[in-house]
Amino acid sequence: MAMTDPLGDMLTRIRNGQQAKKDSVLTPASKLRANVLEVLRREGYIRGYSEDNSGKHPALRIELKYFEGEPAIKHVARVSKPGRRIYSGSKELPSVRNGLGITIVSTPKGVLSDAEARAHNVGGEVLAEVF
Repeated sequence: MAMTDPLGDMLTRIRNGQQAKKDSVLTPASKLRANVLEVLRREGYIRGYSEDNSGKHPALRIELKYFEGEPAIKHVARVSKPGRRIYSGSKELPSVRNGLGITIVSTPKGVLSDAEARAHNVGGEVLAEVF
């Protein structure tokens, strides 16, 4: 059966991997997933990610990050879903936990965090929120 929400699947794999105290998790590769992972790496929520071509299909290996035994990501949630897309202008981008978290936004300038989108003065589809 076809996967209807690949980004939601990746976020769930990250959440499940951190609950199980895994060092890394695998997810099928795509450009959107890689761009979201790059934002998470820049913001310090994951240690990094790399391409893994050991299997039949290309995959991304996500290296999870912990601080004093606790996961770096306390909460990760999909905002814009396939059944209901959520868009926001640069001025109306939601703030997560009064700026302690980030919102990941797909803009015409690429996938950016909410702070980067405000700096570039662009809005777009609100993909996920992380804190």
